[in-house]
Amino acid sequence: MKKYLIVIALSFSCLIVSDATGQVLLDERAIIRFDHGLGFNAPDTAFGVNIRFRVQNRLNLTTSSDKDLDIKSVDPRISRLRLRFDGYILGSKLTYLFQLGFSRDDVSGNPTGAPNLIRDAIVFYRFSPDFYIGFGQAKLPGNRQEIISSGQQQFIDRSIVTTALDINRDFGLFGYYSQILSGMPFNLKAAVSTGEGRNYSTQDGGLCYTGRLELMPFGKFQRNGDFSEGDLSREETPKLALAAAYSLNRDAVRTNGQTGDLLPLKRDLESFFADLLLKYRGNAFFLEYASRSTEKPLMSHEGSETAVLAGTAFNTQISRLFRNNFEIVARYAILKTVEEVKIIWPDRVFYTIGLNKYINAHMTKFQTNLTYRKSTGPGISTADFYFQVQVELGI
Repeated sequence: MKKYLIVIALSFSCLIVSDATGQVLLDERAIIRFDHGLGFNAPDTAFGVNIRFRVQNRLNLTTSSDKDLDIKSVDPRISRLRLRFDGYILGSKLTYLFQLGFSRDDVSGNPTGAPNLIRDAIVFYRFSPDFYIGFGQAKLPGNRQEIISSGQQQFIDRSIVTTALDINRDFGLFGYYSQILSGMPFNLKAAVSTGEGRNYSTQDGGLCYTGRLELMPFGKFQRNGDFSEGDLSREETPKLALAAAYSLNRDAVRTNGQTGDLLPLKRDLESFFADLLLKYRGNAFFLEYASRSTEKPLMSHEGSETAVLAGTAFNTQISRLFRNNFEIVARYAILKTVEEVKIIWPDRVFYTIGLNKYINAHMTKFQTNLTYRKSTGPGISTADFYFQVQVELGI
């Protein structure tokens, strides 16, 4: 018995002193440095592939209300199970990124019922170190929290800004340009895509046009830290990222543009995003705003009403990473929908606190969140508590 206690104590000590820094997983370009994952190169180096996986096992508990704390639902699930392939063909100019999802949450979201395993399938061509394009299915350059991989998040779920108003993934042509102007790095990102979302096309003739500008006034973040939540690199000097994005989805056929149920009538959707990210010595602060608008968002069809999810949302997050790689986090997020659609999409507000333990940066971590949620609308007034525990493991 004594030797087992010693082993457990030593294992716990290793967790406490483990390095929380690590490679950031990027969803906007292929990772062809094989210092993580399983990497293979052809003998003649004509091609190479890096294989990664990650799994998120989760337990969700929901109370009956904010006053009745009896457990209303217990929901254990595999939230995500992803398999990712990054690689190159004939050198670093031609690269690719393929990602598959296998959990229930991963494969949901296609209103036609077609298989929805493919998350990313894009080929990149790099003209120079600062300019490359992509063709295929990938994340649109919209709000920052959506661009940041789910494996780099410091909360178990993304905020209501992303879940309600993001533009998600789409199929199309993507362009990325980076440069330094007067000592300030900036990124320009743009896409022309189908507008219907991943693994789905109605060939309606409408396209989606998206553009994003990112500025880093104090220089680049360590280890691509602007694509990761929390200051795991413990920036020695303040690092700031500012960004804005705009998207116009012509003749959209789904309630959220690239996601959601089918609309009986097509609509042009305009989306705007703005965000701020600040990191310094283990402290991180994040602000994000999003809006979606359209004409006549509420529609009646065959005796039922459907609506575009139109409105504005705001999210703020703050966190502190300690030397033992424990992190405390807090979030306030709010969604306010336009008056016409409140009967279907009520206003919502979330207050969340959490505790994280990083074992191998974001690749292996333990997370727990407690959220107070409230919804209000015509004839709607509900509130409850939502408790979550998650273990993430990846390579």
